[in-house]
Amino acid sequence: MSNNPHPGRLVIISGPSGSGKSTVVRELRKRCEVPLAFSVSATTRAPRAGEVHGREYFFLSPAEFEAKRTAGEFLECKQVFSLGHWYGTLADQVATGLNAGKWVILEIDVQGAMSVMADERYEPVSIFIHPGSMEELERRLRDRGTESEAAIESRLRAAGQEMRFLDRYQHEIINQSVDQAVDEICQVLKQSHKEHAAC
Repeated sequence: MSNNPHPGRLVIISGPSGSGKSTVVRELRKRCEVPLAFSVSATTRAPRAGEVHGREYFFLSPAEFEAKRTAGEFLECKQVFSLGHWYGTLADQVATGLNAGKWVILEIDVQGAMSVMADERYEPVSIFIHPGSMEELERRLRDRGTESEAAIESRLRAAGQEMRFLDRYQHEIINQSVDQAVDEICQVLKQSHKEHAAC
């Protein structure tokens, strides 16, 4: 039994760019019976068309982000040097969800996940999603048709590094289809929820 005072639990979902994390998480929230909440991250990048402050991200100025970082308000944060922007998980967002008994999903990269896993206040359920092979990942990135060759190569290099951390996660999900991935993750979460409730 955890000595975590929160009635909810953290769920970390990581995986390389192109592995379908965002789509899977969106469907998971619609279809899984576990009381899920999504932690909205903060970023210094500008909103894209259709994005709403507080829904997709909390859009902060660099000065606002730095003030929160200095004050220790982030559970984890990092600067994406290739993009020149900061991204981070606000601790109060997570605490609000956990205190309400929610299972709070953090869709974060490997670096952020390792930081949260090292925090003894949390015992997250950790899930790593990938498409099954680097060849399949490359095919998906190219099929998007939205990025330059240099960007694709950069993402593939990053993915190769991220895959090395696979064994640090409790669960591996090979995303062959959205329905299959959602079903598998939901089963993991339902089983964990049942065990958590029994403690």
